[in-house]
Amino acid sequence: MNNIKPSKERTALPESVWPAEALTQLEQEGADCLGITLFELMQRAGDAAFKLLCQQWPAAQHWLILCGHGNNGGDGYAVARLAKSAGLAVTLVAVDGSKSPPEEAQQAREAWLAAGGVIHDAAIAWPESTDLIIDALLGTGLNRAPGKAYAALIDRANHHVAPVLSLDIPSGLVAANGTTPGVVIRAEHTLTFIALKPGLLTGKARDVVGQLHYHSLGLQPWLTTRSAPMARYDASNLANWLPPRRPTSHKGDHGRLLVIGGDHGTAGAIRMTAEAALRSGSGLVRVLTHKDNVGPLLTARPELMVQEMSTASLDAGLEWADVIVIGPGLGQGEWGKKALQKVENSQKPMLWDADALNLLAISPDKRQNRIITPHPGEAARLLNVRTDEVESDRLLAARRLVKRYGGVVVLKGAGTLIAGGDRLAMADVGNAGMASGGMGDVLSGIIGSLVGQKLPLYDAACAGCVAHGAAADAVAQRRGTRGMLATDLFSELHLFVNPEISNTKE
Repeated sequence: MNNIKPSKERTALPESVWPAEALTQLEQEGADCLGITLFELMQRAGDAAFKLLCQQWPAAQHWLILCGHGNNGGDGYAVARLAKSAGLAVTLVAVDGSKSPPEEAQQAREAWLAAGGVIHDAAIAWPESTDLIIDALLGTGLNRAPGKAYAALIDRANHHVAPVLSLDIPSGLVAANGTTPGVVIRAEHTLTFIALKPGLLTGKARDVVGQLHYHSLGLQPWLTTRSAPMARYDASNLANWLPPRRPTSHKGDHGRLLVIGGDHGTAGAIRMTAEAALRSGSGLVRVLTHKDNVGPLLTARPELMVQEMSTASLDAGLEWADVIVIGPGLGQGEWGKKALQKVENSQKPMLWDADALNLLAISPDKRQNRIITPHPGEAARLLNVRTDEVESDRLLAARRLVKRYGGVVVLKGAGTLIAGGDRLAMADVGNAGMASGGMGDVLSGIIGSLVGQKLPLYDAACAGCVAHGAAADAVAQRRGTRGMLATDLFSELHLFVNPEISNTKE
């Protein structure tokens, strides 16, 4: 049983992401478009899951299938029937509901019974020979903690040695926003159907989804005719934002970036931001910082132009710059406040991070020429709420930040969100190694650089987040996540800001 190992193959994921509340209508309209019933669509889900299970765990012989009372359970019945007909041992455990199940789920249940299947009570002892668990308990309609009977099965599955595949979404994970109001299945693999849901990509998703797979159930041609309200981006999208440069281009074509920050004792933050901008393709990067930082920064990175920040140098820098990045190491004292007050009067594109965000929370304003890049704690201060309130609905928090502060918002974290106007995207990159100091400073430099290279604010934020996370993933693939430094990303970043290189290698 402990020797059951999954395959490492994964299915391609779509770019479009649909809100959880749209899924019921999407399913019905899709089935109508194909001229099939919802029951037939459920059979397609069962078939897709069965094939993936056989592909991932070909040696598994005894499948334990946990079925809920809704359509997610119906998918489980469909899988069970196919497994039984293939000669596999199947133990199906179901949770009874107070109401009748949906029509198509009832049909799937009856088809299982007609095939000679047995439905076991949730309290039974699980067979010792169980070597694979299929989670079909709770689907995308969940918006609260699982009930007692469901919670007991989820807990048992999490403590069992057999691997778990979840159908559509791990039971207990909220499809709308990735929160976990109660216990949740910790799946090794998840197969989602028809459309990607936001909760699979942000919030607690990374902890519980495992390897994510997708199947359109034959609806992909129809889905491409519809415009999804959210997007998922990864490294494969970078070429759309970052075409190869013209051979005759010069440094003036690639942006003059002014980076402001680095009060006494915080030279590291501003250096990482400035160097990240250079390594992302900025033509010229000027740093205005505390006088004590000038020598060390020039010594460490002579390609930078570094000056002590003064009224004169700040005025000249703001006049010179195409783009402004302010905040890393800025501090919240008079030195930083005066700089921010000057920057506030500029109409040039800009990015605010770190202490600039803390000062913004004290004196809020709304402007459309700005990108802000808060982590959840900074977002909480900007919204005057607790950090756990931000994390309880990251999508809502990102939208609220845009409404209050304007421009483009990058809400950092596992499944970073980029919001601007009525657009929302998720950066499907990154890993736990990025939970270390300086990562946000590097991100600010990358995004600021891309703005200087004439990308619109929203596109620069999306491309910057993807390049940043993809570089970290490349580092993790080589060296693991523990002990990753923000500056380690510089060894891989060139591959992602020059996507034609990685495409050639592929």
